[in-house]
Amino acid sequence: MLRADLHIHTEYSLDCDMPLERIIARCIEVGINCIAVADHGTVEGAVRMQAIAPFPVIIAEEILTPHGEIMGMFLREGIPTRIGLEEAVSRIKAQGGLVCLPHPFDTFRGLRLDSERLEKLAQQVDVVEVFNARSRFSRPVTKAKLFAEKYGIPATAGSDAHTLGEIGSTYIQMPEFNGRDGFLQALRKGKIHGRRSTPLVHLASTWARVKKLF
Repeated sequence: MLRADLHIHTEYSLDCDMPLERIIARCIEVGINCIAVADHGTVEGAVRMQAIAPFPVIIAEEILTPHGEIMGMFLREGIPTRIGLEEAVSRIKAQGGLVCLPHPFDTFRGLRLDSERLEKLAQQVDVVEVFNARSRFSRPVTKAKLFAEKYGIPATAGSDAHTLGEIGSTYIQMPEFNGRDGFLQALRKGKIHGRRSTPLVHLASTWARVKKLF
C-alpha cells in the first residue's frame, strides 16, 4: 500500500524553499512513498523530482486563473499561469492529464464561480481535493466532500507542504497504481488520513517569497 501525499511544493515555487533532496529525505523519514509535486506555474521541479526520487512522483502543477487555482496532474509539460479557466482545463486535457480542484471551497483560496459555472466545470473535473492541511476551517472540507460525492468524482488530499515539517501531515493510504487510469481506480479505494497544519506555516511561505523577490 502507498502512503501518498498528493500536494507538495518545492523550491521551484516562488513561496517555497525546500530543496528536492531534503523533501525526499523527509518523505522517507515519515513513511510517505508517493507524492504529487504541484508547484505554482511550473513542472520543472516535479520533472526533476520524478527523475531522482526512489518512489512514485506525479508531475502536477497549480495553475492560477482569474477564477482561482486549478491543478493539472500527470502532466508532460507546463501550463502558463494566469490563463483563463477554460483554457487551463483544455490544456490539461490536451496532454492526457487529470483536472484536479485543489482546496476548491477554501475561504481564502477557493474557486470564485457561481453555481451554474461550477456545475458546468464539474463535468470536466477528474479529481477533487477534499482535504488540504493548510485550509483552516471545516466547512470548506465538508463542501468539497459533498461536491465530490454529488458528481461521483474521486477524492484526493494533501499537505500542501511548503515546509519540511508539513510533509505527511495529510496522506491517502491507497493501492499501488500504474498510470493515470490506475491512479483514479486506486484513489477510489483510498483512505484519507489528515490533520491541519498550524497557521504559522503561512509565515514561512511569505518569508520564502520575500527572500526570492529581494
